Amino acid sequence: MKFTRVAVYCLLCIVMTVSCQAQPAPTTPDIARQFAAFIDTTWLRQRLEVIASPQMEGRETATRGQARAAAYIVSQLREAGLQPGAAGQWEQFYNMYEDTLLTALIRIRDKEYHYGEDFITDLLESKSEQLNVDQLVFAGYGLRNERYDDYKNLDVKGKVVLIREGVPSGVPREYGISSNKLAAARATGVKALLVISPQASNYRLLNKSQLRHTGLYMPGEAGTGPNIYLITPAMAADLLGKPYADSLYDPKKKNFRIATHVKVPIHIELEKKSLVYHPSNVLGMIPGTDKKDEYVFVTAHYDHLGLQDGVLYPGADDDGSGTTAVMAIANAFAKAKAAGNGPRRTMIFMLVSGEEKGLLGSGYYTSHPLYPLEKTVADLNIDMIGRIDPAHERDTNYIYIIGDNRLSSELRGINEQSNRITRFKLDYKYNDPNDPEDFYRRSDHYHFAEKNVPVIFYFNGTHWDYHQPGDTVDKIDFPLLQRRAQLVFYTAWEIANREDRLKVDKDGK
Repeated sequence: MKFTRVAVYCLLCIVMTVSCQAQPAPTTPDIARQFAAFIDTTWLRQRLEVIASPQMEGRETATRGQARAAAYIVSQLREAGLQPGAAGQWEQFYNMYEDTLLTALIRIRDKEYHYGEDFITDLLESKSEQLNVDQLVFAGYGLRNERYDDYKNLDVKGKVVLIREGVPSGVPREYGISSNKLAAARATGVKALLVISPQASNYRLLNKSQLRHTGLYMPGEAGTGPNIYLITPAMAADLLGKPYADSLYDPKKKNFRIATHVKVPIHIELEKKSLVYHPSNVLGMIPGTDKKDEYVFVTAHYDHLGLQDGVLYPGADDDGSGTTAVMAIANAFAKAKAAGNGPRRTMIFMLVSGEEKGLLGSGYYTSHPLYPLEKTVADLNIDMIGRIDPAHERDTNYIYIIGDNRLSSELRGINEQSNRITRFKLDYKYNDPNDPEDFYRRSDHYHFAEKNVPVIFYFNGTHWDYHQPGDTVDKIDFPLLQRRAQLVFYTAWEIANREDRLKVDKDGK
């Protein structure tokens, strides 16, 4: 078989009167079909059973299971014959952080108030601190803008400031959002900000573990302003005196004046520790020929939700199906390359982590690209293609196509031409800019689209097992997964081998 493929290729080279090495790869449907056949159900099942196995522990980003999955993906790309795609390495590592609260208390006079019951803070936005002051400054609603300035004539630099939630009557509500109040406090040099929150009594109903851990975040996401502490009205009464505190919420006392400077001893203590993790994106490469300096990406995320309270979330469809499909497509392109039918443009197969944490891995890549984004022709992103959604239980021969016409007027036509082979109903429901689910912004292709790279998001829709322990391999429709992966392969093949790169002639909306 290998000899036959090489012979056919050489014959084409002779006909075109150029050398075999310089000749662009054939783009006929027959050649593409020959290599699409390597994407078969047995191959897919064997890999997905590993990806979604208990050994991978649900592949949560920055865990042992995610690292195991990355190592397995590397082994498969290497075995297929790809080259490392991350500057000579297989993985692009990035840093993520998680903060854990060690100590948090506020003491007013001799009374101690407890974190999670009397006050809370946003750990991500807060820093460790110890403060001892003998007075605070009351600054009304803490607003500072062209219409209303609570900080006027107040010296608050380096001081603890108390404000109330919301806005006064007649002031637009958007002025009262926390980011505006934080900006005002930062601009005036406030040391710490106490915010009276009437809803604070509900704090004790919140998950205490979540209150004490930030979850994973990227460098630069942590706050840079003063710590903000949301406190109960009872704490406010202890700070201001009950008559003054009560007047804040009694319409009959709206003219009751509160002193701006209040003598009261306050001790604030917050200590947290930060851990750093090193998750990775996995990249494999197949070099192009005459257009090797242009790049076509095929992507999926290999992370999922991990183990929660000892329960495995295997993520067979989300996104084990996409991960396995990308590996299968990479294998098919590698077979073509070995037979003398390599792509004209360089193919990059990238499996990212951090998607379930907020598209973090793909966001890191597009902020730290290993290949010029201006020479990245397209990203074909696969996220959940192994099952069906409730809307298609009677007719399973479908795939949702999202984003294909947002940046390029040509990409939809190429994908639809490829679909003449696979013959799916291409469902554009979720490509509607007014889609209430906003799926266009909910997978890794979106970071490429933000950088003006044309994208397609291939998706089967959600189902009852979405983000549930029941997302298991036995529920995957492997013939459907095979054909959907082949559709992506055909589209990638055409984009990689056509004479002109895709036009970027639309605004992405």
